[in-house]
Amino acid sequence: MDQMGREDKKAKSGAVMVIGGGIAGIQSSLDLAESGFKVYLLEETPAIGGTMAQLDKTFPTNDCAMCVISPKLVACGRHLNIDLITNSELIGLTGEAGNFKVRVKQRPRYIDPAKCTGCGACTQNCPVTRVVYPVEKSELEIERKDREIVDPILAKHKEQRGSLMPVLQEINKRYNYLPKDVLSYVAAELGLNISDIYGIAKFYNAFSLEPRGRHKVSVCMGTTCYVKGADKLLQRLCEQLDTTPGGTTEDMRFTIESARCLGCCSLAPAIMVDDKVYGRVKNSDLPKILKDYE
Repeated sequence: MDQMGREDKKAKSGAVMVIGGGIAGIQSSLDLAESGFKVYLLEETPAIGGTMAQLDKTFPTNDCAMCVISPKLVACGRHLNIDLITNSELIGLTGEAGNFKVRVKQRPRYIDPAKCTGCGACTQNCPVTRVVYPVEKSELEIERKDREIVDPILAKHKEQRGSLMPVLQEINKRYNYLPKDVLSYVAAELGLNISDIYGIAKFYNAFSLEPRGRHKVSVCMGTTCYVKGADKLLQRLCEQLDTTPGGTTEDMRFTIESARCLGCCSLAPAIMVDDKVYGRVKNSDLPKILKDYE
């Protein structure tokens, strides 16, 4: 009995820690929790989901990534046997199999997670603001022709509330991309931090920090178009123009991009040149289509 008692003391406690809140960690946590284990899911970032939550489609079925992972995110957050420990990292592990002790470092959130609804009001009304160091105008190097383009745009929107977005839109329209020296000039004129402008410029697909061609060719890679050979169409298009997906031809005439969906599944496979959509496109149709824009 004493020997059995000692063995019982060494028995597994029934609690498990899963490190990493990606799709594999989430599924492992759900499987363990359904088996009756108490699960602690540890994730370094502020939220679970990992890289899959940032994807559009998944290989090889081309299914919507969020359609796959969203039910698992909800189930993981609601399961009574799963405790989420986010914004944290493992810093120590001692013990033996079946009887581990862990040390976890949890970074502060400066809010009460139990009361947070994700409304974003705290960021809008936070009394502590980040110090902004505007670019000094004396440090700028911008050509006169650029000033002649940018100054009227700034004068048009400078006094408006939320002027940055319309300013960037007009500059992007004039140059077909956002030149870095022009962005520094805009930051100085509007008294903004250049990092804030870059954050916006990189977030929206309509903006580009690299020069783009006069005509944008978008190949739809939605499920219907993909099944009907859009990937082969994109490959053929890149070979014909001697560039790569996302690249621009040497003569700055075309920029090739893949689009998530053009919204015309009945015309699959489809491509769009500037604002004109071409449906049921075959490889043999590409030379004729591109010739109209030479």
